Amino acid sequence: MIIDSNEPELFVEPKRSFGPKLVAAACALLITALVLGGYAVLRRRHVQNAASMASPQELTALPKGPPKALILVDDALLKGGNTIIGGTVKNTSAERLEGLSVELELKRRRDGLTEKKLVSLEPSQLDPEQEARYSFQLKNQDYGSVRLVSLKAEPNLLPLAYRVAQGQKRPPERLESKTIIIDKRSSKHDEFLNSPDNPARVP
Repeated sequence: MIIDSNEPELFVEPKRSFGPKLVAAACALLITALVLGGYAVLRRRHVQNAASMASPQELTALPKGPPKALILVDDALLKGGNTIIGGTVKNTSAERLEGLSVELELKRRRDGLTEKKLVSLEPSQLDPEQEARYSFQLKNQDYGSVRLVSLKAEPNLLPLAYRVAQGQKRPPERLESKTIIIDKRSSKHDEFLNSPDNPARVP
């Protein structure tokens, strides 16, 4: 049988189907939408949890106006196995401040969590330009750091606006001086050959 090369080919290349491509594109879009939607839900839930943890009083009772007090924070003092935290509060306003206390944030060593502590001033009532002290002790093995959070006053322990400055610095540590006594032996084997008491000429 003779095949003429001029005749058109009988085999035609089949047309490619776009169905699988469309399915793959739809799946990719669906997965992207699910990831973005999940991220949005988690972010909104995180914001709601953070807002719920703060009490309404903390959100609304923020210090307003000019500072009413100056807080001088002293350096921490080590005393045995305890640390002494203290400072001075001065009333810089023109009004009488009553029921004063400082709020401190303590960071625990064992788990890194924080807890807050109110320390009253002595005296707790201050006229203008008067000062008061606060001080308390904590164990070194229990807490790693202390941070001043707020100054509160009665009634309702509302926070007051204040300024912070450096208070008393930690005194330098005193090193005990030790006197070392060297016994002078009479043995000739222990004496130096060349000394102020026994000079010798070096050849």
